[in-house]
Amino acid sequence: MTDYRHDLQFGSFLTPDRRDPAQTVARAVLSEQLGLDLVTFQDHPYQPGFLDTWTLMSYVAARTSTVRLSPNVANVPLRPPAVLARSAASLDLLTNGRIELAIGAGAFWDAIVSMGASRLSPGESVVALEEAIEVIRQIWDEDARGGVRVEGVHHRVLGAKRGPAPSHDISLWVGALKPRMLRMIGRSADGWLPSLLYLQPGDLTRGNAVIDEAAQGAGRDPGQVRRLLNVAGTFSSTARAQLDGPPEHWAAELAELALTEGISTFILASDDERQLQVFANEVAPAVREYVGAARAGASAPDPSARAASGTAEPNRRSAPLTRTPLAVRATPAPTPRGTETVLDESARPGGPAADPDRRFTPHEQATAQHLVDIHDHLRGELEQLQDLVEQVGRGLVDATAARSHIHEMTLRQNKWVLGGYCESYCRVVTTHHTLEDQGIFPHLRRRDPRLGPVVDQLQFEHERIHELLDEVDRALVASVSVNDGMAELRRVVDLLSDTLLSHFAYEEKVLIEPIARFGLG
Repeated sequence: MTDYRHDLQFGSFLTPDRRDPAQTVARAVLSEQLGLDLVTFQDHPYQPGFLDTWTLMSYVAARTSTVRLSPNVANVPLRPPAVLARSAASLDLLTNGRIELAIGAGAFWDAIVSMGASRLSPGESVVALEEAIEVIRQIWDEDARGGVRVEGVHHRVLGAKRGPAPSHDISLWVGALKPRMLRMIGRSADGWLPSLLYLQPGDLTRGNAVIDEAAQGAGRDPGQVRRLLNVAGTFSSTARAQLDGPPEHWAAELAELALTEGISTFILASDDERQLQVFANEVAPAVREYVGAARAGASAPDPSARAASGTAEPNRRSAPLTRTPLAVRATPAPTPRGTETVLDESARPGGPAADPDRRFTPHEQATAQHLVDIHDHLRGELEQLQDLVEQVGRGLVDATAARSHIHEMTLRQNKWVLGGYCESYCRVVTTHHTLEDQGIFPHLRRRDPRLGPVVDQLQFEHERIHELLDEVDRALVASVSVNDGMAELRRVVDLLSDTLLSHFAYEEKVLIEPIARFGLG
């Protein structure tokens, strides 16, 4: 239970959506106008639906004058650290000291490898990121003698010239959760940046302890490491859950995190302009008041009691968040290609009935839309698979090349859990781990136990899909050595297609509304 007594900061965490670049920039400008301290952007260079984060930051820097900017977090496997260091220092000089640098080791390796990087194990990722931090710091240290020299396992920079130095001491924050990475943060980084959505109870306390011990072991003051947190939630009239309630409820919870867990920078993951306004105009000032009073030893109203009692004075400038009926719709399955079936669709549980009067914020709508977007990507890959099989049949592609291509597809690589390729299609929050079966399903089951049969059915279907993918692989091998092997290959691929499209339609039908209500975990 620690307050590291850092100054409080508040920021936004925006999606670099390519569909409306002007709107993305406008949200960043709004963040500055609202008085937020920081604007951050997801960095997924392998995601064609996103603008390049560094290019976007540079453009936003030219459109703003006071707010600080950072990736959240920069994908170091796809951004060589020596180049990243010079990019950050250059932009810091151009903005008169408004750049910070949050970095990550990379988690979505199928997508990262598809862009040309080498795959690393979790242990190798820790080593590589610590080497990258050393490269960055040496590049910035232009007063040191000699060239940069880092003879690492994954990063070898031998003799590069130093500089430029940034306009101010850029902070190096690391997005991570696992103990080895947390120990590295304690030894080498300036801040820890996890996301609240992906933390279990006690994770902040345990993470702080690991960082503090590592910092002390490296001869550092643990207070040198700022604790930041990406947060997301819902503004509503009554307190219903963590970060689901009125602004005073949010303020009470964030103040508690500041005073007991040492969090000093809160970054709201939302593209909803009304949420940003409420966060900046109501939540942030209240958190500052609570924490300032507690640190000064003044007798201030207890924030948790104030929120629970509902006696907090409302901010009259705040209008309620726009809520509309759920607009996200499931995509129906097309007419099956074949006659065989592996799923008993009539036995599928329907799930609890939706509340017809419930209305949803834009953020909640976007969370539900995320599931459909992922499935649309996988539907597209099904079409690629069908085309590939036809090329094999015509002799345009041999079986070995086809197998290699299929194994690179998301269809073959994902673990057949909710959301599939969440890592490269997550437009709502930045994720650091595949959390579907381990996180989202248990989350939905806890929030509404009536979803238990639905979750069980989906998990069963995930296993069957994995078995069908193995059948496709075996049929592809046999297609070149067995009489009429192509007929069997086409049959199995049609069966996979029918099964997948049926599964996608069912999953969307039963989970779109619960995901909109409860989020992703």
